[in-house]
Amino acid sequence: MWWGALQLLLLLVAAAAEPASTLTGPSRPVTVALRKDRGHAVDLPDTDPRVQRRATGWAPEQITVALSAAPTSAWVSWITGEFQMGGTVKPLHPGTVASVVRYGLAADSLVREATGDALVYSQLYPFEGLQNYTSGIIHHVRLQGLEPATKYYYQCGDPGIPGAMSAVHAFRTMPAVGPRSYPGRIAVVGDLGLTYNTTSTVDHMVSNRPDLVLLVGDVCYANMYLTNGTGADCYSCAFGKSTPIHETYQPRWDYWGRYMEAVTSGTPMMVVEGNHEIEEQIRNRTFAAYRSRFAFPSTESGSFSPFYYSFDAGGIHFVMLAAYADYSRSGEQYRWLKKDLAKVDRAVTPWLVAGWHAPWYTTYKAHYREVECMRVAMEELLYSHGLDIAFTGHVHAYERSNRVFNYTLDPCGAVHISVGDGGNREKMATTHADEPGHCPDPRPKPNAFIGGFCASNFTSGPAAGRFCWDRQPDYSAYRESSFGHGILEVKNETHALWRWHRNQDHYGSAGDEIYIVREPHRCLHKHNSTRPAHGRQNTTRESGG
Repeated sequence: MWWGALQLLLLLVAAAAEPASTLTGPSRPVTVALRKDRGHAVDLPDTDPRVQRRATGWAPEQITVALSAAPTSAWVSWITGEFQMGGTVKPLHPGTVASVVRYGLAADSLVREATGDALVYSQLYPFEGLQNYTSGIIHHVRLQGLEPATKYYYQCGDPGIPGAMSAVHAFRTMPAVGPRSYPGRIAVVGDLGLTYNTTSTVDHMVSNRPDLVLLVGDVCYANMYLTNGTGADCYSCAFGKSTPIHETYQPRWDYWGRYMEAVTSGTPMMVVEGNHEIEEQIRNRTFAAYRSRFAFPSTESGSFSPFYYSFDAGGIHFVMLAAYADYSRSGEQYRWLKKDLAKVDRAVTPWLVAGWHAPWYTTYKAHYREVECMRVAMEELLYSHGLDIAFTGHVHAYERSNRVFNYTLDPCGAVHISVGDGGNREKMATTHADEPGHCPDPRPKPNAFIGGFCASNFTSGPAAGRFCWDRQPDYSAYRESSFGHGILEVKNETHALWRWHRNQDHYGSAGDEIYIVREPHRCLHKHNSTRPAHGRQNTTRESGG
């Protein structure tokens, strides 16, 4: 008898330890109290060995692997030569060093070779006293004809120049496109920066052994600095009234690339732009570093833009969208997205996952309903194609929503997850818009990059007539102000496990976890695999005006 009781107890313990599931419906909103003030983070200085240049001569550094649109192709990027800073800078010639990758299935048998393109970019300011910047030579080479789910070894550089080839690195291609193969673990981070908290985030992320990294904007925060290298936690507070243009200190990009190389040379990383990548300069040019330093499957996915693109990894179709480029329904991005989604066969790639920078469903005061215009323009299209998960950043905290569409609890809506808690030097977001006295001013704030201001008071539901709720909204399932990262494990065509890991916790432990379960029989028409079914059930509508 005691044996049966023990077995029952063990089953109950196992059931209690099992993560919750979206299948059981929306969960009760949870807010984790701030345990202690983690509002500041300190940047790594340029004297830290992890950010200093170790390459000599024309040897490659800042090596990065990125995916192409399909698992039979991948990109390898790197930099050769040194950047220059000064009042007058002379760019290196991109043709000085060849762009070659030798690769193969064994470290001592790099029998295949691919060549690519090189470029140099500059960050220039037409104001006396400001320092200009020109980069080293940036190389991008696309490897084609790869086998899915295969480990490839490679060297990059110029074999014609002594000492100009890298050490041998290795990466694994994504699984073949199909409903029964998935990457083991996908790490998701945002607003990473280059602080001591960043190093904790990256260490924890690496301990989880991801097969792919998604970085949903705000990379190195070079625009928190003046061109003389002086930085601040709040640029506008410290420098906004004393500089003729929003300056940047571009060497922070090189520091970030050097620090991250240990990760990015072996694990593919996909990046989408954030507001800290805007970086205005001479002749109103923007996003120069972002456009130049990363490789994107823009041509392969038909977007022809570094700001939005798509790719497949096993049974997942990813769409990376731009919160800081035109997203109106008459714009190029929307037209591309509509065509891209129309080509998705959910029998082949059951999961549809999106990533962009600024969240649609944040309940923090910081950036509250800031990109409502983007949501109004795009949410219906994504919903009509059965978007499963949306990853965002921007707000420096963690938040996960229940399934939601147009502020409505909806069993066929997407789960929105904001991971803007990567560790950057700006303050942690700790105040919620629903707290007394903290609802932001609803009047529009001029911003040339987010397409206006569309938010207004809610027209129905518990928040009717108000701009903010007076309690944590029902669509907000979990929120917490802590640095960390997330891991997505897609198990099969219908089940994926999401875990969020706090930096202050032990390696491997999760602060938030849930099974995200697709219900295609409920949410997708049988005759058309890209349209959700009509007749949503048990919803609580909170429509915006």
